Amino acid sequence: MLRRNFIKNTTMLSASALLVNPLELDFVPKANLKNVGLQLYTVREDMNKDVLGTLTQIKSIGYSHVESAGYNKRQFYGKSKDDFKMILEDLGLKMYSGHTATGIGTDKDSYNMSYNWEAVCEDAAFMGQKYIVCGWFAPDERKTIDDYKRIAQLFNKCGEKSKEYGLQFCHHNHDFEFFPIDGIVPYDILLNETDKNLVKFELDHYWTQKANVDSIQLMNKHAGRFPIWHIKDMDNTPSKSFTEVGSGIINYTSIFTSKAKKYMDLYFIEQDSNHKGSPLQSIDISFKNLKKIKV
Repeated sequence: MLRRNFIKNTTMLSASALLVNPLELDFVPKANLKNVGLQLYTVREDMNKDVLGTLTQIKSIGYSHVESAGYNKRQFYGKSKDDFKMILEDLGLKMYSGHTATGIGTDKDSYNMSYNWEAVCEDAAFMGQKYIVCGWFAPDERKTIDDYKRIAQLFNKCGEKSKEYGLQFCHHNHDFEFFPIDGIVPYDILLNETDKNLVKFELDHYWTQKANVDSIQLMNKHAGRFPIWHIKDMDNTPSKSFTEVGSGIINYTSIFTSKAKKYMDLYFIEQDSNHKGSPLQSIDISFKNLKKIKV
């Protein structure tokens, strides 16, 4: 069977499995809320089981692009960069961004910010990425302010090399970067001790809310440093857990109508856990709810 026919048939099967009304896939957003992206960490278990089938369903919901969280040893979700790019192209999906790791404490044969970084940038550029993002710090690499100072210098170094490949280096926050260490907020180190042109940030609005940080004030204070956003919601419970976009307490109307939005280039829906049904059902709910935001 020809490759494109195979993918076409798979698309039809996956779409019917989701029971998505084709009329609901006509995404006519307000305030330029178009080109909805998905952080693939949301569907990580599905991606590990069935890359093609999962991406097919993502496309059938209406997402136009994805952000990788499955790069390892020059492969994306266990597939060569050529094969993964072929699947995306045949489905009509783009991958404008991808997550990586610092690699602190790993071996020289790994592919991350500490080792073989140029090869990582080469692969990201091959995939058509605009952004390459440090996705997380392990607990052992963020114990002290000096740790964060070393990370800031690593950011500058990685940002300089990624720029040679036409990539913008960014960092994706969690809540812990905002918890003071010896009276100093680590996120301030990352902002103030990095080159504002070489290092920008992917703002996760859930984690800033979890840390009691006002996203809009943060973006206004550091205008132009936040070209990509993670859109995820927080439920109204004491645990403040993840929930589908539009089902929680984060005011995305005010975020999308803030003056900081003019600096936003891309955004990605993400939900780490606590899904209503399956992760694929959750991203369908989030996509539909996003269309209802009044902005």
